[in-house]
Amino acid sequence: MAARNARMVVDKDFRIGKVDDRIYGSFIEHLGRAIYRGIYEPDHPEADEQGFRKDVLELVRRLRVPIVRYPGGNFVSGYNWEDGVGPREKRPRRLELAWKSIETNEIGLNEFVDWARKANSQVMLAVNLGTRGVDEARNLVEYCNHPAGTYWSDLRRSHGYEQPHNIKVWCLGNEMDGPWQIGHKTAQEYGRLAAETARVMKMVDPTIELVVCGSSGTGMRTFPEWEATVLEHTYELVDYISLHTYYGNPENDTANFLAKTMDMDRFIRTVVATCDYVKAKKHSKKTIYLSHDEWNVWFHSHEGDRKVKPWQVAPPLLEDIYTMEDALTVGAMIITLLKHADRVKIACLAQLVNVIAPIMTEKGGKAWAQTICYPFMHASLYGRGFVLQPVVNCPVYDTKDFTDVPVVESVAVANEETGALTIFAVNRDLADVVLLECDVRSFEGYRVVEHIVLEHEDIKATNTATNPFNVVPHSNGNARADGGRITATLPRLSWNVIRLQKA
Repeated sequence: MAARNARMVVDKDFRIGKVDDRIYGSFIEHLGRAIYRGIYEPDHPEADEQGFRKDVLELVRRLRVPIVRYPGGNFVSGYNWEDGVGPREKRPRRLELAWKSIETNEIGLNEFVDWARKANSQVMLAVNLGTRGVDEARNLVEYCNHPAGTYWSDLRRSHGYEQPHNIKVWCLGNEMDGPWQIGHKTAQEYGRLAAETARVMKMVDPTIELVVCGSSGTGMRTFPEWEATVLEHTYELVDYISLHTYYGNPENDTANFLAKTMDMDRFIRTVVATCDYVKAKKHSKKTIYLSHDEWNVWFHSHEGDRKVKPWQVAPPLLEDIYTMEDALTVGAMIITLLKHADRVKIACLAQLVNVIAPIMTEKGGKAWAQTICYPFMHASLYGRGFVLQPVVNCPVYDTKDFTDVPVVESVAVANEETGALTIFAVNRDLADVVLLECDVRSFEGYRVVEHIVLEHEDIKATNTATNPFNVVPHSNGNARADGGRITATLPRLSWNVIRLQKA
């Protein structure tokens, strides 16, 4: 096997920004088996007293997910949150139009808050700006966050929750630029509604942070004019603007698929530039940050979803079974997010269980980790601290959609509190190993404590219920540190985590 060479410099002064832990957030929607038969299965042997699966909770806790976006997604644009609170026997069954399912409302806001606490996470709550608006949003904030003594706060207390939920991050609708969205609006229409909704929500609780809807992808015809128009209305009222990114490989072109994070990087840079343009235009001192609150690989399930009979309760929808190849793209997407840690403060892997998810479950059976679980978990565990901009000199390649694609995609994170330095690297080369030489002289006295590698001889290999450990990481990487220099072999088509610690 041939080898290719790459050189890299990591210096403690080349800081991009501090990682906001919420960049390792996720997302759960009332969609498919994400909730029902996902996190919640009351007749399962592993169910707790509230019907939540303890095996799923354990897998989620291992990922250290700090925040979970809920309840949608497309679902939220037709959702009446009042349907999901109060006595279960009085909750209505509804036609759920976004995903053509029946919503039983057995799980609602309060139960989800309970689940999130068990998962050691916080809730990022979305309000319905599709079929509803200002009044519903202010009532929901009052229900969740006001202590007592008002109609909605006392209603929460009557439901058994005396203390406020104290939810701090709120989404002003979902993908309102999308023609598929219930209540789809123009940028002008949405910007005005979002501004008035934001103003009233912050009247109820001035401490909350708000995320306004940005574009649903770089392919939207209104991008980035949508961002500019929406921010014209909302700039001084909101804290973040959202981005959504999904990639697939229906053409079975691995080289092009692994290069798609270049589009993600361009997306982020364009949104940042648009935010700063509006800031300059308004002569504002405020900086808008980014919430990349939906991102993942999503394409495997499209054909199967078209065959699912409508109006079922929790039908199997969007159940992508992920490959080794998908894990590499997810790893490169994580690296891309980290490279923009100065502006991307929240990100949500969409979604968390069963629906385009790192965790899968069997009804009445086991739960297991998909291939994409591992890069996400490694970044969440070891990618906290300050992101350092690496200087990388490596071979490049061209694809049908991209030019000058680096064979090695990499970033480094230094944690001053623990004295750790972690290098994340994806080798995109389809055939060759890469011999990496990394200059870390500014980290004097550091030693390699572990070199984790995720690889498989079959790029299409998956983890399944019958073979849940087919694609798993190992710690047999050969990274070594000597005299301020790290040398490591990055196997072909691999995800690498090189962990160093001050001696």
